[in-house]
This record gives sequence, structure tokens and C-alpha cells, in this order.
Amino acid sequence: MMQGKRQHKYARQLQKDMGEIFQKDPRHFFGKSLVTLTGVEVSPDLSFAKLFLSVLPIADADDVFFRLNEMKSEIRKLLGNKIGKQVRIVPEIAFFHDDTEEKASHLDRLIDSLDIPSSDSDDENDDD
Repeated sequence: MMQGKRQHKYARQLQKDMGEIFQKDPRHFFGKSLVTLTGVEVSPDLSFAKLFLSVLPIADADDVFFRLNEMKSEIRKLLGNKIGKQVRIVPEIAFFHDDTEEKASHLDRLIDSLDIPSSDSDDENDDD
């Protein structure tokens, strides 16, 4: 999604603020999983924010997202306490799984498993 300058600035600020909220008590939000807030996208009217999270181990991702969705109103309230004086509307938030790292790892494994014969200099200079 193409974001304007204002949206991009607001998204960066939300990412910073949400990161601080999550860092204060990570076990409360994520249990024993390692979670990284990888990005934030904001609607043009700044009323809705998509938060992209990377979860390790991947097997725990469903549990983490279930837990976050159960705590969404609490998280939004914490966000409102943090940014309430700077904005008119505290955005609705939605959590999405960022699987970019998993896809990159899968592609690396595929590339490593390819059987590519080495090129011999004799084959390239075969003028006889």
C-alpha cells in the first residue's frame, strides 16, 4: 500500500510507541515467544493501523495472535494513554503475521539444494 508522508510519519511513530508498550511486559503479551514488530501500515484517515509481527518459534504464532486479539482493547488503551494528547483518534489496530523472514529462509534452502554443475573453462573456450 502506498502511504503518504503523513501516514508514513504516523506509522513510524506508532511502531515506536507499540514497541515500547510491548517491551515493558513482553511475557504478558507474547508468553514465551520471541516477537518482533516489523512494520505498521496506517489508513489514509489515520483511524486504522495494521501491525505486522514476526513470531518465533513459528509454531506458537497462532497462540500469540489469539492472545493479542483477546487483549486488543487493553493494548489500544495503552496506546491511547501514550499518544492520546497528540492525536484526535486512537486508531483501531489489527495484527498480521509477517512471514517475510520465513519465506526468505525457505528460498535460501531451495537455492542451496539446487544441483548446478560448475562451469569448466574448457567448455567456454571450445573453439576446436
